[in-house]
Amino acid sequence: MPICSFCSGCQGRLYICLICSSVSCYASPDSNHALFHAQSQGGHEISVDMERAELFCCVCCDQVYDPDFDKAVMCRQIMGLPGTENGVVVGYGLRSSKRKRLGFGVDLDSKNAKRLVSVRDRWSKSCFPLGLRGLNNLGNTCFMNSVLQALLHAAPLRNYFLGDHHNHETCRRRSSDRLCLPCDIDVIFSAVFSGDRTPYSPAQFLYSWWQHSENLACYEQQDAHEFFISMLDRIHDREGKARNTIKEYGDCQCIAHKVFAGLLRSDVTCMTCGFTSTTYDPCVDISLDLDTSTPSSTDLANKSIKPAENTGISTLVGCLDLFTRPEKLGSDQKFFCQNCQARQDSMKQMSIRRLPLVLCLHIKRFEHSPIKKMSRKIDRHLQFPFSLDMSPYLSSSILRKRFGNRIFAFEGDESDISADFEVFAVVTHSGILESGHYVTYLHLKSQWYKCDDAWITEVDKEVVRASQSYLIYYVQKVLSHRVSEDLSCLPVSPHGDTFVPIAGCC
Repeated sequence: MPICSFCSGCQGRLYICLICSSVSCYASPDSNHALFHAQSQGGHEISVDMERAELFCCVCCDQVYDPDFDKAVMCRQIMGLPGTENGVVVGYGLRSSKRKRLGFGVDLDSKNAKRLVSVRDRWSKSCFPLGLRGLNNLGNTCFMNSVLQALLHAAPLRNYFLGDHHNHETCRRRSSDRLCLPCDIDVIFSAVFSGDRTPYSPAQFLYSWWQHSENLACYEQQDAHEFFISMLDRIHDREGKARNTIKEYGDCQCIAHKVFAGLLRSDVTCMTCGFTSTTYDPCVDISLDLDTSTPSSTDLANKSIKPAENTGISTLVGCLDLFTRPEKLGSDQKFFCQNCQARQDSMKQMSIRRLPLVLCLHIKRFEHSPIKKMSRKIDRHLQFPFSLDMSPYLSSSILRKRFGNRIFAFEGDESDISADFEVFAVVTHSGILESGHYVTYLHLKSQWYKCDDAWITEVDKEVVRASQSYLIYYVQKVLSHRVSEDLSCLPVSPHGDTFVPIAGCC
């Protein structure tokens, strides 16, 4: 096993210098021997990430994408392929445990060229579903790639773009000085579902997103959740203005809100007279605090450690229970009661008035304290189900629980709405707050796949369960089953892939 030439350790990431082959580590911003080596040796700034087989600038602490280097890596791995298993290429070397990317047009002699064609044929017949394609990291853009992978496989959104409901070739909203973000999303869908297996570079999309979100236009690592919200906002800006909106509760008919928008209900009850004020707020995701009521084995063994510390295990059900649990508002948040005509102590309870087609659950792993002027990441493990019943968290269920069986029906009963969901994508964050990495796990055709930028590999479901989930995407089970069961008899989209017409989204 390679070790750092400075500390003889192997913690964090290891980098090998392209000039002198010296191995150095990057464990944390305070222990960055890769940067020390680059600063002490002139011209030794570029190294190779030994785990990811990617170029890395140790001074900028940023990835460097070079197509010639990438071709060389692919060529080296292809030439060393020992064979196949069940029609799937098996490789070795820097990424022996991962699927190999194939398809680069490299210059080879006739013998090796024939072998490359044979390998490509076997790759095209592999078990990878159509639409599963790696995305190149363009420099600290794993936050973007991870969210894009989830959205590319959100069935209603996928149906919309593959159904040609926004065509970048005929769109009239693109101008010379302003790009159209939905057009660039349509280009990505066309490229990803074209059948090409080589990693795709979403450079045009990144540039367009920068134009629409100028405050985030930089090569620094961004928050995946903020990017997700920003992306939906930009789609709404373009799509929502061209469609009629329903005024009730601010519903919007753009594709972003048709797919992801739900409605939250907030009940604030006066603790003096019992008067309740109800408000409704649209949302495209639900942000959940980690439930710390379940202590870890370490906490039980050492009673001096509080369960709320940065360790232990939480459950998604516990987080949802915490979200819908009544809470007493503080003295600085006294509610003005219309019945008492005075500010009174009150109780607040959240519930879900309407569920979206695709449910995004955001786990609050990053804490920011303006008073202490510090931030930290919560590494607490979260257990989440692959099938989720959201009916206990609907407003109808919450009110029946609050008032008992005296209430059988009320305005806005959600009993006719499907509350059964299945997970299809999990965006995870590993590492520390200052230098982390985003990866997406996709569930396609009863198999889990790990999307690590350009690299795609099959993984077991236990790997997904053990990951540090940050964004969990669920789709209504009726939509998930319709997509998986009817693929054999569906029409083919203009991009060469089948799609399911869904009411309101196609």
